[in-house]
Amino acid sequence: MSNLERRTPELAGEVAARLRALTPARVALGRTGVSLETRDLLDFQRCHAQARDAVHARLESTALAAALSKLAGVEAVRLHSAAADRRTYLQRPDLGRRLDEPSQKALQLAARKDGCDVALVVADGLSALAVERHAAPLVAELLPRLQDSRVEGWKLAPICVVEQGRVAVGDEIGAALGTEIAVVLIGERPGLSSPDSLGAYITWNPRPGRTDAERNCISNIRPEGLSYPQAAAELAYILNEARRLRLTGVALKAESRQLGSAS
Repeated sequence: MSNLERRTPELAGEVAARLRALTPARVALGRTGVSLETRDLLDFQRCHAQARDAVHARLESTALAAALSKLAGVEAVRLHSAAADRRTYLQRPDLGRRLDEPSQKALQLAARKDGCDVALVVADGLSALAVERHAAPLVAELLPRLQDSRVEGWKLAPICVVEQGRVAVGDEIGAALGTEIAVVLIGERPGLSSPDSLGAYITWNPRPGRTDAERNCISNIRPEGLSYPQAAAELAYILNEARRLRLTGVALKAESRQLGSAS
């Protein structure tokens, strides 16, 4: 028992309740002897199981591609990385960064002859659950901002939905489609309080060999984290700044939280 608990147990309980109301993190947990209380242990096991399920879940790419195509009014192409299955994907990150041969051919057929500005790639990453829940609502918020009359509009390439994909797969896709920028929406590594966190990675002049230092990232996109309007505002801001400066990554500072909160 802490000194605070010995002196003022009522105050300790009030402080603990206030802390728990501010964060989903496991703070001020009770104890029974040297062990956690049963309810806290069961909650931990439940959240751990949800995180594991999110990592191993399979993306329903057909339904997602159809929804995104209808939403954006452009073709959606289903692709697959060089990782043949989930086990291989988790053990060989390098295979998730490039497309398999059939997908390379499909991408060549999908490339538009008149050219496009931005490649939008949706990949399962480490949480298919995040992509299925949040990719379409985020795209719905983003599209009107890309055609905002105050800025030069963006011409969208066919949307690519990639199974067993990692962030860098967007470099190969952007290069094949001839776009000046690639945006990869991908499921992030699940946490014990966030099995469905979506990330957005933006890369100027995408091509194989780009490093993470050459990308900008917006993370924790979900109702309990960064909202869809906030994320869309920040993403549109980065896209327009990237085109103005002709770069992304550590040289591009995204100072748009105020824009997102004001939307």
